[in-house]
Amino acid sequence: MSQPVAIPNGLSTERDAGPFNPPTETTRLRDTRPVCPMIFPDGHRGWYVTGYDEVRQLMADTRFSSRQDLGVIHVPYDASGMPAQTEPSPQEPGLFIAMDPPDHTRLRRRLTGAFTVRRMKQLEEQIIEVCERQLDHLVSLTPPVDLVAEFTLPVPSLVICELLGVPYEDRDGFQANTAQFMVKDQTLEQKIGAYVGLTSYLAELVTGKRAEPGEDILSDLARQEDLTIEELTGAAFLLLLAGHETTANMLALGTLALLENPGQAAELRADPDLMVGAVEELLRYLSIADIFFRYATEDLELGGETIPQGSTVVISLLAANHDPRRFENPDALDVHRNARGHLSFGHGVHQCLGQQLARIEMRAGFTGLLRRLPTLELAVPLSDVRLRTDMTIYGVHELPVTWTEPTP
Repeated sequence: MSQPVAIPNGLSTERDAGPFNPPTETTRLRDTRPVCPMIFPDGHRGWYVTGYDEVRQLMADTRFSSRQDLGVIHVPYDASGMPAQTEPSPQEPGLFIAMDPPDHTRLRRRLTGAFTVRRMKQLEEQIIEVCERQLDHLVSLTPPVDLVAEFTLPVPSLVICELLGVPYEDRDGFQANTAQFMVKDQTLEQKIGAYVGLTSYLAELVTGKRAEPGEDILSDLARQEDLTIEELTGAAFLLLLAGHETTANMLALGTLALLENPGQAAELRADPDLMVGAVEELLRYLSIADIFFRYATEDLELGGETIPQGSTVVISLLAANHDPRRFENPDALDVHRNARGHLSFGHGVHQCLGQQLARIEMRAGFTGLLRRLPTLELAVPLSDVRLRTDMTIYGVHELPVTWTEPTP
């Protein structure tokens, strides 16, 4: 039975409980009414789901649809600079993250072979080499430097470009467009402009790969002639955006978390075998992909509440991953914790396709940083680190760091 609680009016983007914890209001709601009504800025009466068990149940139930063309998906943030959406968004070909089965299943199956655990393990040495080369570059610089620009963004960009067959020299264009696409309060024109800019580039790229395929994932997809160029472009958009933005922000914010928890970092340096579990704990603790949306296709029961058909349902993975009903002392970073079962890669049919790749990149990146730069520290006060509260993928915009003598 839910407890009486004030119904929230939208969501704030501020992290008033610190850079790594859920906002105070979100924690209060999770602890008192984990499935709670919410009044959206446009007046819609939707729902906010924050409890671990409730989020897990919701994400496993495809009646909570991922499609954006069934009804209007209402935005929980103040978007006073943008016109209110009055019509459902059209379904874009290839964007299987915004599809339900069977359309989602048809497209996702084409990619599962490219991201198997076995294939990712075969790439591990190559990924370690990418990290080491970038670390060689990093330690050649005179600190202070921005770790985002010099390490955490280049590493996953290099890796995903190699896997997909995207020329790395084109990174400035696709990084700028993906970053613009994820700004929360941008105008509709800006969002469309970024999307069109990136998809136009990718459409030309996959058209070329269909004509002359190479040895990469996009070429493998392009060989499947029943996939249209539009579907190939949409899938490429998802893979490129998720393949570098998420891991880049995990590496940057994870480094900040370790710098703010030097005892935990010291334990990882002393015992590198802890890194496998530590990556899972960092994924849980940071939950950089926090807010997701679902659309109730019928009246549905969840957590003792009835969610009416047509409701926009907002999910907080960060709140779920910090739920004390599932994780003891959840607001503490503990590299010894068994964090298995965290929801940072989602749950159900939409669970992250590239999660094994992300794990390998994070293990290689954090291990290399801790080994090569044992004296790494922030070059500015924590309060001066600019958090990505304005973006749909959380992290830091820059991470100014310094060090004394690096190790070989």
